[in-house]
Amino acid sequence: MSEIGAGDAVTTAAAAVGWRRAGVAGAAIGVIAAGAAAGVAVERLTVGRGMRRRARLALDATGPYGSLRGLPGRATADDGTELYYEVDEVEPDGAADTGPGGGGDAAAPGTRRRRLFGRKAPAPVTVVFSHGYCLSQDSWHFQRAALRGLVRTVHWDQRSHGRSERGRSQTEGVTVGIDQLGRDLKAVIDAAAPEGRLVLVGHSMGGMTMMALADQFPALIRDRVAAVAFVGTSSGKLGEVNFGLPVAGVNAVRRVLPGVLRALGSQAELVERGRRATADLFAGLIKRYSFGSRDVDPAVERFAERLIESTPIDVVAEFYPAFTEHDKSGALPAFRDAPVLILAGDKDLVTPSSHSETIADQLPDAELVIVPDAGHLVMLEHPETVTDRLADLLVRVGAVPAAANVGGHGSTAQQPGD
Repeated sequence: MSEIGAGDAVTTAAAAVGWRRAGVAGAAIGVIAAGAAAGVAVERLTVGRGMRRRARLALDATGPYGSLRGLPGRATADDGTELYYEVDEVEPDGAADTGPGGGGDAAAPGTRRRRLFGRKAPAPVTVVFSHGYCLSQDSWHFQRAALRGLVRTVHWDQRSHGRSERGRSQTEGVTVGIDQLGRDLKAVIDAAAPEGRLVLVGHSMGGMTMMALADQFPALIRDRVAAVAFVGTSSGKLGEVNFGLPVAGVNAVRRVLPGVLRALGSQAELVERGRRATADLFAGLIKRYSFGSRDVDPAVERFAERLIESTPIDVVAEFYPAFTEHDKSGALPAFRDAPVLILAGDKDLVTPSSHSETIADQLPDAELVIVPDAGHLVMLEHPETVTDRLADLLVRVGAVPAAANVGGHGSTAQQPGD
């Protein structure tokens, strides 16, 4: 390993100054809310910047994560925003129809159902995955790989994230809220799974989206939802989370937050330049607040970086206020009649496991799983555990045969066909 040279140090220092001018406080607050924040690993101070850049490029080129694709579709939200989703179908013979790259024909969802005695066969169970803040549908890579061919799944990108359109209301100055996200999920269900039983799976903001869906469309939950899985999410009081910071630091952040968010919205281009200039610092922030263990696969770490980096800073700032206002504890009873899995990492600094315990208090029949040595992105950090518990839930409601084998597909090791 080579040490940082004097010229490299000057460049790094200059970048840091530029970053501060671009609004480092605001960017840090947005990153904290996204599930990535404070601290740079020691090795980043002793490995040359050029070497670190080459390592990132190598991981980008070889990492298989986020490469799974399904049959594409678009739903239209109530404000006209186009929401992108993909469907992994299960054919009558059990072979998955996953479109280009997935080994199946690119047929429209639901067009090839077998008819029995002149009547359409019952619609299959559909598992709908909702991702978290500053992520995309690809954050479910391991679970998607495990379930391909076993059950029909829908993965979608929340508005302004991934391949979905930037929220049209937001471009016109309308504040985004969790209720809007619940209506977005309803639009996706109407388009991608208009009939049949549903299993709803949501991580972080995705779980909040599911609560908003239940709050606004309780009949849908009652009539169609067979099971629910909440992963690293919260029903409210996120404004009290300290992100592992000392009290003085948290209070300072809360004092400057309103002004910082306004600055981010007006200086997005400048902030993005500063963000790129300090990629190494940003990587340290992501590792600190995304994972709870020390031995995370470097390719998974880099995958998480890419997911979060792809979210524009003005979108980060735009969504953040919605979380401090989020309170959907009153919607949780709508899920009491369905089997519920509640799962969280014990070292989650973004939505602490105590928030999952609060949800479990409202749903006493739910299965509560606290995963040791796991942070906010538990489904990437400990995919086997998350996949195993999710598969068990699907077996319990008959969505997946009891004899189905999902072992290994939820591993961080690359699988054949991934």
